[in-house]
Amino acid sequence: MASRVTPERGRNIDVEGAYRVAEERYTAANPESLAQFTRACESLPGGNTRTGMYYAPFPLAMARGEGAYMWDLDGHKYRDYAGDFSAGLYGHTNAVVHAAVREVLADGVTFGSVSAHEERLATQICARVPSIERVRFCNSGTEANIMSLVTANAVTGRSKIMVFEGAYHGGTLSFPPGGSPINVPFDFILAPFNDVEGTSALFDEHGDGLSAILVELVQGAGGCIPGEPEFVALLRERATRHGALLIFDEVMTSRLGPTGRQGALGIIPDMTTLGKYVGGGMTAGAFGGRADIMDRYDPRAKDHFVHNGTFNNNVMTLAGGAAGLEKVFTPEAATALTESGEAFRGRLNALGEKHGLPFQATGSGSLMNIHFITGDIRSHKDLAGRNLTALDLFHLEMIAAGIYITRRGYMALSLALTEEDHDVFVAEADKFLGAYGELIAT
Repeated sequence: MASRVTPERGRNIDVEGAYRVAEERYTAANPESLAQFTRACESLPGGNTRTGMYYAPFPLAMARGEGAYMWDLDGHKYRDYAGDFSAGLYGHTNAVVHAAVREVLADGVTFGSVSAHEERLATQICARVPSIERVRFCNSGTEANIMSLVTANAVTGRSKIMVFEGAYHGGTLSFPPGGSPINVPFDFILAPFNDVEGTSALFDEHGDGLSAILVELVQGAGGCIPGEPEFVALLRERATRHGALLIFDEVMTSRLGPTGRQGALGIIPDMTTLGKYVGGGMTAGAFGGRADIMDRYDPRAKDHFVHNGTFNNNVMTLAGGAAGLEKVFTPEAATALTESGEAFRGRLNALGEKHGLPFQATGSGSLMNIHFITGDIRSHKDLAGRNLTALDLFHLEMIAAGIYITRRGYMALSLALTEEDHDVFVAEADKFLGAYGELIAT
């Protein structure tokens, strides 16, 4: 493993120069990952089939995981703080989840029929998420969000959908600055996140034509920025007033406490979408809500909505997800993880204050994002002046220290991480700020 790069005393180097040195060390330390990347580029565009996994000069290729740790092809060991973008809630080898999957795997996986596992996982979800009286499964958070939107359009007979600047609801429902050319062609109304006045004005203009309001309670790809209670309450009030369906994207945030983020806020939507960890770490998605909405999918009813999908009831996903919620990610465990995450994020923010540097962590509970910028962060607009080169440098230097985070600074804590792991992370971040503080401050 390469050692941490530190600027030499008296050497004329800026943060870009420090990053170039770190990049050279990274390349030299990871020849097998580089070779794998080179081979992959022959058959995959950019050597990749999941854009968010790419970073320069090339991504690490992981070989195995155990608990809170991963090993790459070059044999380096990492504490995993990326948590597969929150899908890795259980860590890499949770005994309970793995046992459940092995058990059903031995009995066959594609029955082309219903199984008892559907009801097991559905019962767990309905008991936990306040808004979900009925639920249907699918294969990803993206799919869950698309299904929720077409459901809203069909139920309301309208077509306009309010979404928010900086939001990410899946690969074809993404709203970064400048937009996305591959979004599904819904009639979107783009509103400012956490802006009560600006969003109210759009409701005044478009409210009676809205079928749905789709919102993340913590914007993930937008910088891990929590929706403020007053703002979320506005969405609930205006959805009711205008007859639109309020949909909470809790694909990530359902892990934030025993009843998800909606339970913590005490604000209940009409529908909720889920994904990521809900299948025990396997491909999973779900959408649910009020019984009168979801019962439109009851095949016993006349003129019911048709919702098919070969792997909607994948027995490995359902069995692993049910076992995880029943025995591992209990309400008590959800509370403890949220509290641990809050404390960890507080320690990271204390480092910025200690060093007097533009360094902070936004987020909620076990979801967070590091930014090299000062000031309050309430929307993606507040991130315009962040130091992305410092973040790139931090990413490579934490990897050199044996800590794996995403390039954009996003982290999702797993149940396998310990307070000792957090101590190591805080100590390494402290060292980084001490070594590079002068460069970052200029």
